[in-house]
Amino acid sequence: MIRSFVFADFLTLVNGLCGTGAVLAAMYFLVTVERRWLVTAMALLPVAFIFDFADGRVARWRHRSSPLGADLDSLADVISFGMAPAAIGFAVGLRGALDVAILLFFVACGIGRLARFNATADALADESGKVRYFEGTPIPTSVLIVALLALLHAQGRLGRDVWLGAWNLGGLILHPLALIYFISGSLMISTIRVPKL
Repeated sequence: MIRSFVFADFLTLVNGLCGTGAVLAAMYFLVTVERRWLVTAMALLPVAFIFDFADGRVARWRHRSSPLGADLDSLADVISFGMAPAAIGFAVGLRGALDVAILLFFVACGIGRLARFNATADALADESGKVRYFEGTPIPTSVLIVALLALLHAQGRLGRDVWLGAWNLGGLILHPLALIYFISGSLMISTIRVPKL
């Protein structure tokens, strides 16, 4: 299988490995409460974003893609920009029952958005075969959520002092900060058109 990979596929794998590393670092933070692991988890996602951007550029520049390329990219993106941001949100304190439901919704939206893109990419392509726009926001935009969490972490506004506090809704806890994940997930599965760069 590896012999069928092109260089862009290896960049995609690094994207996925960064996301996996972020999930594991978030888990390690929960076990040790050492801030460096949370910072590591957050820092790995911009690195994943760079590799996600680079793999497509390299494939177009070298005019070489593999049959696995699109699916490989989607699987890596689910880990790096779906599961990893959700794991980081959980690690920083979004652990109420309603928070978890929203994090699960966010990941499900990311999976659905990527599946829709893979299924409709041919129909959305122009004469040159290039897709000019995304339907729904791209899943890598979740890096912006992690950037906000990093800012709040630097200000000491996570954990017990989480920004916007917590609401008790019929015995179920919701941190309003989790609604950012709900908005992001909803935008991913929307029909708004986002020009592809």
